Order: sequence, then C-alpha cells, then structure tokens
Amino acid sequence: MGDAVIRMENLCRFYAMGEDQVRALDTISLTFRRNEYVAIMGPSGSGKSTLMNIIGCLDTPSSGRYELNGKNVAELDDDELARIRNREVGFVFQTFNLLPRLNCIRNVELPLIYAGFSPEERTERALNVLDMVGLGDRLNHKPSELSGGQIQRVAIARALVNNPSIILADEPTGNLDTTTSGEIMAIFDNLSSAGNTIILITHEEEIASHTSRIIRLRDGKVESDTGYSSA
Repeated sequence: MGDAVIRMENLCRFYAMGEDQVRALDTISLTFRRNEYVAIMGPSGSGKSTLMNIIGCLDTPSSGRYELNGKNVAELDDDELARIRNREVGFVFQTFNLLPRLNCIRNVELPLIYAGFSPEERTERALNVLDMVGLGDRLNHKPSELSGGQIQRVAIARALVNNPSIILADEPTGNLDTTTSGEIMAIFDNLSSAGNTIILITHEEEIASHTSRIIRLRDGKVESDTGYSSA
C-alpha cells in the first residue's frame, strides 16, 4: 500500500466551554498510507469535522503528534502551514467554495496563483484537470451557469490542480441528488484507481461503501477501523 503519508499518535483536541473542557478528539492514533481510499464516519459531535480540520492543517491538536509526509506539523510556522494547505492538501467542500465572478478555468487556477506558477502553466494545468473531470466544454462558464454536479466537478479539479499528497473531501455529495452523487463518486473512484490518496468525510453509508477503508468515530474516539492493513 506504500509509505505512510499521515501518522497520528495519541492525538487530542480539547475545547474550553465555560468552565468545562470538551474532548473533541481523545487519544486518536491513525496511519494513512499513500494511495489509500478512506471514509471517516460518525454521528454529529463524533469528532470527524475536528479530525478533518487537523488533517488539512486548518487546526492543530492540543496534544499528541501529527506527521504529514514525515514532518511534525506542530513544529511548522504559519507560512509553512499555509504552504502545506496549498500544496499538499486538495480540499473539496460540500458548499463548493467557488468564486462566483470567475469562470471554471480561473477558479481552478487559484491554488496555482498562490503557489507562484506562471500564467501559462496555470492555464495548462487547469485545462488538464478540467478535462479530467469531464468539463472540457465548460471552461469559460461561471458557477451560476453550471449545475450542482458540474460545480462540484470544478471544485474537484481545483483540488487536483496542485497534484496534492491528499484529497480531503468533506461531504462532497451532500448537496447533490442521487444520480449526480453517483457521477461524482465515479470521479473519486477513478482518482483512487489512478493512485491518489483520498479521505472522505461522510455520514452516508452509500458514499462510504465506495472506499476500501472505513473509520468510525464516536465521542472523539475511534470506534472501528475496517479495511486497514498495516503491511
């Protein structure tokens, strides 16, 4: 299955709620290997959103260790964390988070602007990933001119454009109908087959069934982890 891209050891995340302390994550130890296709599931309040934010370097643990590609994230400064978010993690959100005034190409190019690529290379990369997700004929359309499924395809293309170590998708079909959800999951399946590391946050069993490993959280702890091999 390849080398580990993520290692978590005794990872905890606490929040102060008045005089009380809430344990959003409680001594989580997980390893994610390169090329894995994983779903993280759990009821509301189980800790899956907190875990997603830590994986994506949007939040930091209160204690424990989180390594991404062998680097201890706690030792990185704000600039290094921003670089990791831009270069190492491709985010796909339920709410798409596209800029409404920009067309497909310009929305997909955004991570490359922050990464310092030339205009020519930005356009070439954007065209390649938009074609990959089946939007080669919608390049100059703005989000308002696209269907929900097409908008999510743009968001997936944007996540792919930097060739990240991890694609991190938060409820990627949550706002889509059943047919469109199936089309989006087919894209993720193809990306997994091509060797991408994909972590899905979902509450839907049907979506999780596409993956080869399902981690279930409850009350901030790992309740079960099926499909993982330590070999």
